[in-house]
Amino acid sequence: MGGGAWKVAYADFVTAMMAFFLLLWILSMVPPETKAGLAAYFSGERNFDSSSTSPISNNPFIQNTDKIDARDLKINEVEKSHYAIAQKIKQMLMADAVPQNSSGISADDVGVQLRVNSDVMFKPGSIELQPEGTKVLEAVLKLMNEYNLYLVVRGHADSTEAKPPYASAWELSGGRAAAMVHYLASHGIKPTRMRAVSYGDTRPLKPGIDEQSRALNRRVEFFFHRPEVMSYSVVY
Repeated sequence: MGGGAWKVAYADFVTAMMAFFLLLWILSMVPPETKAGLAAYFSGERNFDSSSTSPISNNPFIQNTDKIDARDLKINEVEKSHYAIAQKIKQMLMADAVPQNSSGISADDVGVQLRVNSDVMFKPGSIELQPEGTKVLEAVLKLMNEYNLYLVVRGHADSTEAKPPYASAWELSGGRAAAMVHYLASHGIKPTRMRAVSYGDTRPLKPGIDEQSRALNRRVEFFFHRPEVMSYSVVY
């Protein structure tokens, strides 16, 4: 019965080593700019030093850095990227390329999202583009040509708009996402830079069956992200 205490200690040691090697494996998969940001955070070096050599000047993802506001100099490279893209989308909104009252911009650690109401993009219950929808895609096309971006196009439908030949909201929202990706590909964007995703009516912005709720839920989303971001980092 005695002499078994060493087994507990050995099991603790093996568990600790497994956790250590798991941590090393995870760190090996972190993008270099994220590691640099973590190192700067823990060393207290949070400010951008304009006198030093920075990868920003040679980063194809960030162009026209002179347009970035001076107050932006205290954020890291990834945040600069998101800021530049968000500013470009904001310019698109101000220029009426995208109707302001039917759209929105948001961002996370991975990329920047432009949301547009489907009623602007497509004819009711259809995957046929409206003239306004073509204008939006032309603005997206310009953004994709100007920046080295990857794009996820997400289609959403409300719970009632799918009619034959579309069996459900899945087919309708998927057809719309595919139509937008096809348009961009036919105008020179490499298909390998894009993905089309269908959500049907599974992710409503505002749950409900009233017209106001359903109008909000009919939407498409353009999620722009850096090419080096691993696929599992992008929230689909």
